[in-house]
Amino acid sequence: MKIIKDFVKRHMKLQAPREREEEEEPQKLIVSNEVNERVWRRGIQKPPRKLRVRAAKDKEGNVTVFLAEGD
Repeated sequence: MKIIKDFVKRHMKLQAPREREEEEEPQKLIVSNEVNERVWRRGIQKPPRKLRVRAAKDKEGNVTVFLAEGD
């Protein structure tokens, strides 16, 4: 999960709270339950090697991560 979060933060240009200048609302990274269940399906010892996800950013700057269509 940490690798997915780091990847999405880098590519969607989310900044850490201390690096941002004063904004009204902090940006959030939300991982859907489907992604979480797919990662943990086989347990901690055997996570999936590849996982296709789709990230969407809303007007407030929050990013939500979903499974890609067809997966």
